[in-house]
Amino acid sequence: MHHASTITAAFARQVAARPDAVAVSAPDATLSYAELDARAGLLAGHLRELGVVPESRVAVDLPRSADLVVTLLAVLKAGGCYLALDPQQPEERRALVLKDAGAQLVVTPELLAAATAVTAAPGPAPLPGSGPQSTAYLAYTSGSTGAPKGVCVPHRAVIRLVREQELLPIRPDDVFLLLAPVAFDASTLELWGPLLNGARLVVAPPEDPSPAGIEDLVRREGVTTLWLTAGLFHSVVTAHRLRGMRGLRHLIAGGDVLSTAHVERALRELPDTRLVNGYGPTENTTFTTCHVVTGAVGEGPVPIGVPLTGSTVHLLDEHLLPVPEGRPGELYTGGSGLAHGYQGDPALTAARFLPDPFATTPGGRLHRTGDLARRRPDGALEFLGRTDLQLKIRGFRVEPNEIEAALRTHPEIDDAAVVAQRPHGERILAAFYVTERTLTTAELRTHLAALVPRYMIPAVYLRVDELPLNRNGKTDRARLAATTMPGRPELSTDYRAPADEHERWLAELWADLLQIDEVGVDDDFFELGGHSLMATRITVEIDERYGRTVAPVAFYEHPTVAELAEMLAAGEDHR
Repeated sequence: MHHASTITAAFARQVAARPDAVAVSAPDATLSYAELDARAGLLAGHLRELGVVPESRVAVDLPRSADLVVTLLAVLKAGGCYLALDPQQPEERRALVLKDAGAQLVVTPELLAAATAVTAAPGPAPLPGSGPQSTAYLAYTSGSTGAPKGVCVPHRAVIRLVREQELLPIRPDDVFLLLAPVAFDASTLELWGPLLNGARLVVAPPEDPSPAGIEDLVRREGVTTLWLTAGLFHSVVTAHRLRGMRGLRHLIAGGDVLSTAHVERALRELPDTRLVNGYGPTENTTFTTCHVVTGAVGEGPVPIGVPLTGSTVHLLDEHLLPVPEGRPGELYTGGSGLAHGYQGDPALTAARFLPDPFATTPGGRLHRTGDLARRRPDGALEFLGRTDLQLKIRGFRVEPNEIEAALRTHPEIDDAAVVAQRPHGERILAAFYVTERTLTTAELRTHLAALVPRYMIPAVYLRVDELPLNRNGKTDRARLAATTMPGRPELSTDYRAPADEHERWLAELWADLLQIDEVGVDDDFFELGGHSLMATRITVEIDERYGRTVAPVAFYEHPTVAELAEMLAAGEDHR
């Protein structure tokens, strides 16, 4: 079968095949394929007059609208590469991105108004069109360094995502919703999925819709394919907004770990919808692997599935050797979905895109994702977290995702996030969880103790109504890390004030070390977030004050202020 190899060529085929079918329904206009093609063609001519040549970087600063879709297509028709700006981003980040991209032009509503006011004079003679390897768009992702990095995605990578994908089949009678910020690469599927397959694209209003607003759009417009970030998916399920979405053929969720409870609820409420967990870095064009969720999810996380057609996945160790079956490894991906690399950063490109040692054709490359995964016996992949989220807590390597997954197995917990905090110089783990009622620290620690090693049990816990999300719909870990935890944690005991000198001194010492406003004499040391290293520090203080040697094991036998004080008062040494 002959593939159209560029976005513009694939779109031209749809225009020829169904000129009168509706291509875009938006709050500001409804356009047929022929109308969208004509409008984009005129604007492309105007962009050429403004100096756009093949591979020009053209920034697009427009709200979600039919005009936005026309502009993105026009940039490609002019041979350029689009860089969509997020209208909600802070000014300094936008300036940084424009400078980094070397954008020659920013398309604003004002520029569009001026362009359409010009009567269509015959534009400049067409330049040679784009090829499969031409850059189609530039997507900026936040780097682990904090500086945004621009990923250059070629036309052929977009074609690989939306044409003849067995995992994500698209038909001309499908209706997609453009909901993601276009600066975020989820929009690649939302935009080009319908337009390169003769389907209809419904453009959501410019403001971010609520779960109720999304339900309403899906029902009113007869949307058949909806892609929600994990955070938005959880909100929609929690808000009981799936009921109006029974007409969905595909519901794709992903971009972060999905909660099993929410997935199972979605399966129950949408019996005829194919629920897909999609995973992948921007560097491999929106999706690398997908898992079609069927029936009960069972034990463990919701799998991320198998690679899309045209993509390969390898789990490798630090020597780039395949890990043994079933063992965790870093996920590397290759194939036709790969980006060219990072804008203006050959060193980072070389570090993240390596020659593919397993390639069957010369010139193959692998992208190093920085994600950990393992292959289940049934062949589906399981995501185990980021290698760079990995924390060192008191010398132990800790994967927050592992603790989060363990917390999510609690019957009452809907979602959870674990981050490192430094309330007093020492790094501790802080857990945030979403439930109907506040659970005691003891209850949570007992639950976790059965599932993870002691050093992975968070010191402090806070119930939240929902986890905060960043602009890309992922858990906002930075915000959680900066959240101040409650002065007195939820404990299984009530506060009882110290009664004598020994108790007062110990309670103050614990409060000081544990960074808790008040420690009651019946509070359990470990429930308060204490650990063996801290116990050692307290025994040193006891030795200095009382000239008494107390072994840290005393804390396991006498874990409260009252019991330790009694031991001190009795004057017995504990070795």
